[in-house]
Amino acid sequence: MGPLVVTRAVPAPLAQLPNALTVARLGLIPVFVALAIAAGGASSWPAGAVFGAAGITDQIDGWLARRWGVESEFGRFADPLADRLMIDAAVVLLWFYDRLPWPALAIILVRDGVLFLGTPAVLRRGYEFSVSFLGKAATWLLYASISFVLVTDSGTDWPVALFWAGVALAIVAGILYVVRAWRTTR
Repeated sequence: MGPLVVTRAVPAPLAQLPNALTVARLGLIPVFVALAIAAGGASSWPAGAVFGAAGITDQIDGWLARRWGVESEFGRFADPLADRLMIDAAVVLLWFYDRLPWPALAIILVRDGVLFLGTPAVLRRGYEFSVSFLGKAATWLLYASISFVLVTDSGTDWPVALFWAGVALAIVAGILYVVRAWRTTR
């Protein structure tokens, strides 16, 4: 019996679509930042729409890559990086414009810093990083809640409460990633 040959479920040009969506999300970051700055802290449907579109591409690119069997090393690295950079940019700007409190900024940046700095170390030790459902749910909730904060007036409480729920899920998911990585690599 010969070696197992894995075939793609889609033609080669279409197989690049998930990575192209990730690159597009990276390209949306400066567009989002410019729109958010132009709004000066006021509600902004354009900034909210761009941020929401980035969140949608996050869901589509991973789903397509898994469904079509075209997951790549680039996608495994760039997809979470694009999410972290987009969410971090939004949290920094929303904090700057007093739309989110400073603990939100601190928690998100510390969590993402730990994940960003820790991931290469555990990968070198043989840990195979895979996104959990809880991590995906946290990212979905953060994208949705930040979109809602962007399009509502300052002082609207429900999007901020939704944001804190996303932060709580992100913290739990981050702790579970650290525990799983520690158990796997020791």
